[in-house]
Amino acid sequence: MRNQDVNASDDSTAAGGLRRLANTPGGAPATCTGRRGMIPRVRSNVKIALADGRTLGGVLALPAGACDPPVPGVIVLHEVFGPVPDILDAADRFAEHGYAALPPDLFSAGTRLGCLARAMIESSRGRPGRVTAAVEASRAWLAARGEIDAERLAIIGFCMGGGFALTYAAGSPPGLRAAAVNYGQVPADAESLRGVCPVVGSYGGRDRALGAQGERLREHLDRLGVEHDVKTYPQAGHSFMTDGHHPIGRLIYLPLHLGYEPRAAQDAWDRVFDFFARRLETAPNR
Repeated sequence: MRNQDVNASDDSTAAGGLRRLANTPGGAPATCTGRRGMIPRVRSNVKIALADGRTLGGVLALPAGACDPPVPGVIVLHEVFGPVPDILDAADRFAEHGYAALPPDLFSAGTRLGCLARAMIESSRGRPGRVTAAVEASRAWLAARGEIDAERLAIIGFCMGGGFALTYAAGSPPGLRAAAVNYGQVPADAESLRGVCPVVGSYGGRDRALGAQGERLREHLDRLGVEHDVKTYPQAGHSFMTDGHHPIGRLIYLPLHLGYEPRAAQDAWDRVFDFFARRLETAPNR
């Protein structure tokens, strides 16, 4: 964790860190103050109950000492590599901007290999299954917390998580007002996305496996009349938004040109925060 992070052993400790109402320009919700990097974060390990009796592990990142609850919440869905440090850093980014961010470990309710296999099958079929149920459980858990505004929720996903973020958002979950899809799979049938909330999407032009999915997503959302901001970065490949080190992934997924691209990443993150801020700044009827 970074210098301004505050460690918490459980989520009840984390909940005590939200204070003071202030206004913020530059992409942060109206309930917080300070530029990115000025709001400290507090992380806590959490457990999310699933309908079948199992539990899902996760991490809750909250803005500490600079916000007044209730704050908007964001579900952060990881790549096929799992909840690696890059994903926790992404959650920290949101906490720095005044959001409560929850990256659930989608591979924690069972053996990791078995969970990964089920996730890939579900992703290829494009139909809801255990992973989608785990995402819904994460949304419900987040929405139930007193310091989080259940009417101001968003979801962001990367690679495998990007595909799940998109298909989950198409189910019109309660309170979900924006989705960020980053180099994720897009269903072939536009109608499967009917009912999706506004979408911001980012893809790498050098990504030979999923780069073209950005244009498909744009065409689908145009056809459905859904508000969106979808951009493809010609200089970037797969996983360009997180500064990760995946040596095995680089060898296995050569056609993806996997790797961090700082200029594209900065622009993509700026677009995500601008898109989210406009849609989550105030709750309906306030």
